[in-house]
Amino acid sequence: MIWTDQLADQLDWHWQHQLRARLDGLTDDEYLWEPVPGCWSIRSRAENPDGHGGGGHVADFVWPEPVPPPVTTIAWRLAHLVVGVFGARNASHFGGPARDYTTFDYAGTAAEALAQLDEAYGTWIGGVRGLGTEGLARPCGPAEGPYAEYPMAALMLHINREVIHHGAEISLLRDLYQHRS
Repeated sequence: MIWTDQLADQLDWHWQHQLRARLDGLTDDEYLWEPVPGCWSIRSRAENPDGHGGGGHVADFVWPEPVPPPVTTIAWRLAHLVVGVFGARNASHFGGPARDYTTFDYAGTAAEALAQLDEAYGTWIGGVRGLGTEGLARPCGPAEGPYAEYPMAALMLHINREVIHHGAEISLLRDLYQHRS
């Protein structure tokens, strides 16, 4: 068994057959829809001058998170996948551009966000497929903080869980948007 293929195929099957198809047709209204008051989202800098980001749109967040944390919009969740799940790891491990929540140029539209997501996913899955057996076993390194000594295979499993988890949340938000009264 080739473990790199198994780990990559787990995520890629989910991406190809579940998540990415569920995002087709995402509208700007859905992207920014706030199902409850007080959601964290992506907003224009004019709407949230204290938001985090490097462009015309910023992300709502504070650290530490409030308890309980706010509900987040599809826009916010897609940004989390693009920046924190794929982007930072692509930069650390696969030569991608630097990505962090405080300087990222967040997408103001669904189409922009999906293009960012597709690019980030493409870099990640291509990098993962190129790791090979030795790459899977090497430590993640200092970019992964407390997981620095863990093998890359552990990081791959973590990313798979993150994408499946947040993809399910996004899919549920789409269902709720379609069936709102």
